[in-house]
Amino acid sequence: PIGGLVLKEISKGKRKATIIISDHTRPVPSKDILPHMLAEMRQGNPNMEITLLVATGSHRGTTLSELEEKLGKDIVLTEQIVVHDWILSECIDMGTLPSGAKLYVNKIVVETDLLVAEGFIEPHFFAGYSGGRKSVLPGVCSEKTVLENHCSAFIDSPYARTGILDMNPIHEDMIDAVRRVNLVYIVNVIIDKNKKTVAAFAGDGIAAHLAGCKYVERYCVVNAKPADIVISTNGGYPMDQNMYQCVKGMTAAEATAKEGAIIIMCVAMEDGAGGDNFYKALKECESPEVLYKKVQEIPQDETRQDQWEYQILARILMKHEVIVVSEEKNRKMILDMKMSFAHDIHSAIEMAQARKGKNANISIIPDGVSVVVKAQ
Repeated sequence: PIGGLVLKEISKGKRKATIIISDHTRPVPSKDILPHMLAEMRQGNPNMEITLLVATGSHRGTTLSELEEKLGKDIVLTEQIVVHDWILSECIDMGTLPSGAKLYVNKIVVETDLLVAEGFIEPHFFAGYSGGRKSVLPGVCSEKTVLENHCSAFIDSPYARTGILDMNPIHEDMIDAVRRVNLVYIVNVIIDKNKKTVAAFAGDGIAAHLAGCKYVERYCVVNAKPADIVISTNGGYPMDQNMYQCVKGMTAAEATAKEGAIIIMCVAMEDGAGGDNFYKALKECESPEVLYKKVQEIPQDETRQDQWEYQILARILMKHEVIVVSEEKNRKMILDMKMSFAHDIHSAIEMAQARKGKNANISIIPDGVSVVVKAQ
């Protein structure tokens, strides 16, 4: 372990333990991680009461079938599992974060004797990198805490970008939350394009995560010349389940798009928009420019659900036309949200070239979620 004791030793003398686990939107190979964590914890204390707390953040609750797919039926049948609900779960006041936001955390986390977490690390479009501290905030916090952490001023910060941790105000609040709830041990993995584990980092909730981020950075930072047309994806299932998640892949394209460039997103979106507030904000706004300006005027303590997502999408749409390649059933939603629709990639490229010219240069990002794009 990095910066701490082995899990077996930490577990000794602990009566109640909580493992924060990822939800259905994250391709964390929990089937590979959890059996080992559970076994080692019970080596340290065979009689310990263990709860698996699903970190949903602001996402919908994970269903039973999704839990079985993610964890395996054996774990679902034998372990105590609680799905966090950021509105309905009982949360405890844990003080004030550096930003001034109040930290309210799921009661199970506060009342446990041992808090650990599993997860994975990849680039994140405003928290810098996923994993580690995100298991706590937003993972198992109240609606108020998550909303204030995702306020318009923070999202607007030039440091709240993919691959940036230093001076990132969102990250700084998350780190403080980890310290307050005493997340003592994590197992965070790195996965390849086939969703297979290629590296693992375990130990202290902050130190092990930082080591994992530095490892990922070696492989995911790419330099790219600004392009007239940029094609991106969200890396397939489960990250492209809805439009909400697909904004992440767009930010990778945004980072290497010339002014006025066209972005093409290839996504399945079996789950539709991914949030009513997110969908309605784009559908009902006069223009992305007007929406962005309105969001910037919203105070931290009045942050609305999904506000950060439509703030970032509006920022992109202010500068770029976005053509979404998806199934016909998603056409209306895509058009409603101020984007263009195409049935296939060939049609999308033809549409883009009609606007930018046949000689327009094209950049392709096979997985926009997994890279940190830096424009040359």
